[in-house]
Amino acid sequence: MAESLLETRGLTRRFGGLAAVNDVSIALEHGKLHAVVGPNGAGKTTLINMLSGDLAASSGSIGFDGEDVTRESSDRRSRRGIGRSYQKTNIFGPFTAFENCRLAAQSRAPRALHVFSDARAYAPTREAAERALAAAGLAGRGERTAAMLSHGEQRQLEIAMVLATQPRVLLLDEPLAGMGTEEAARMIALLKSLAPDHAILLVEHDMDAVFAVAHVITVMVNGQVLESGAPEKIRASAAVQQAYLGDALP
Repeated sequence: MAESLLETRGLTRRFGGLAAVNDVSIALEHGKLHAVVGPNGAGKTTLINMLSGDLAASSGSIGFDGEDVTRESSDRRSRRGIGRSYQKTNIFGPFTAFENCRLAAQSRAPRALHVFSDARAYAPTREAAERALAAAGLAGRGERTAAMLSHGEQRQLEIAMVLATQPRVLLLDEPLAGMGTEEAARMIALLKSLAPDHAILLVEHDMDAVFAVAHVITVMVNGQVLESGAPEKIRASAAVQQAYLGDALP
């Protein structure tokens, strides 16, 4: 039976009189990719920001591995094993792909406070960086300057940096944004390869990709959950088609 790692109950975020996320309850399970979809302004990125700790909840709760983390900082949640990517690529352009991953891995190293030692010589961080690059499909690209990578490779690198922190949960905000057909296909393959070993929440507008990779889909409209369930249930839902998918339903 799949293990529920990250769970929300009645999660709400208000900005003045506007409820950007309103009474949202979802559960992310180990080994499953849970996609959150909906039109612009549905509250998807706000939800990810709340799960990662970048944005505080107005009410409701967030549990991780059986413990309440609702009031914990983003740094504390990251150290627990909640990793995230952002809508805009968040990498160190002048550094190599390997150095980007090494810095991410170093944040988890027990020697992180040994300021007088050479972090580059610390084998566990090097090995973690190399594993992360390979897992993200960038084996052999480690010495390439990050800014010189293609857009798709930069998105892969951002995921590699998250993987270098050894997360159990991945929160991925539109990883396919701006990609061409070939790059999108590589990202879809990457997401499929990561799902068995993580609980993944994917926010994505590309519905073809969502139906190709998701085990569970939650549809949000106006900050609320309209429907949630297996892809077949979402595909057949008249309410979802009327509110969001329309003629674009694959």
